[in-house]
Amino acid sequence: MNRSTRPLAVAIMGPTASGKTAAALDVARHLPAEIISVDSALVYRGMDVGTAKPSPEERAQAPHHLIDILDPAESYSVMQFRDDALRLVQDISGRGRLPLLVGGTMLYFKGLRDGLDSLPQPEPALRARMEDEMRALGAPAMHARLAEIDPVTAARLNPNDSQRIQRALEIHALCGQPMSALLDRAPPQELPFDLLPLSLEPSDRSELHARIAARFDAMLANDALLEEVRRLRARGDLHPGLPSMRCVGYRQAWEYLDGDYDFQSLREKGIAATRQLAKRQLTWLRSMPEREVIDCLLPDCGARVLRRVREKLEGKA
Repeated sequence: MNRSTRPLAVAIMGPTASGKTAAALDVARHLPAEIISVDSALVYRGMDVGTAKPSPEERAQAPHHLIDILDPAESYSVMQFRDDALRLVQDISGRGRLPLLVGGTMLYFKGLRDGLDSLPQPEPALRARMEDEMRALGAPAMHARLAEIDPVTAARLNPNDSQRIQRALEIHALCGQPMSALLDRAPPQELPFDLLPLSLEPSDRSELHARIAARFDAMLANDALLEEVRRLRARGDLHPGLPSMRCVGYRQAWEYLDGDYDFQSLREKGIAATRQLAKRQLTWLRSMPEREVIDCLLPDCGARVLRRVREKLEGKA
């Protein structure tokens, strides 16, 4: 049997609170590995509590990449991530180490695996018009419009995700076709490395929900998340329409500080939004038949991930 001579990268995917960071560190403690974050929130500096960013102690255990690379006023596209990830996998493999692609931003994983070259580039005049409409009508109304022309894309987007809703509407306006149809027809772009896709998924959804609630409560403890958002608001150049401030937890904290609701409602809305995020992540994962599922609720989940990685490496030796 022919064995691949290409480098190996491991994807450790899963919904929020599934233990991806812990599993990746289990691998890194036993194998020479470096972690590439696949998370659209961890790219932002100064957003540590609400993103559940790996602690300095955790980051000291293995090199981490694509964390704290942007100011919250900036944006980061799927194609930027793909370019960065391909470069990092090559660099890490060239050092004789194992790249671990770790995170829950499924659009990044899809962009890395398939590429997005079939989608048209933004057209400035159209984008400006769409931005005006988004400000005037609001994201939920624009999401309803998207649901009429591209129900597949609308179903996987949060009705408040104004950036991605706007992009999908732009693509339809430019091409006259749904973004989902263009992506389905786009031939996958072969990766220059072998990818082992491991997905940490719960055998009991209610247990994942309990983890989500406990983690959000920990963020609220000692006013940690609210103090973080207060510091971000105090800058004066950030607003709720930015991709950074639309992250789950930050949007709810911002609205709470605006006086839109009380603390109990903040907790309930934050947990509900996180659960919805996990649901969307699991929907994306089910669309990846090539993934290998490991129950994230098992006490030896990290050990199982490590064992599967070792088996794959031995098969390539």
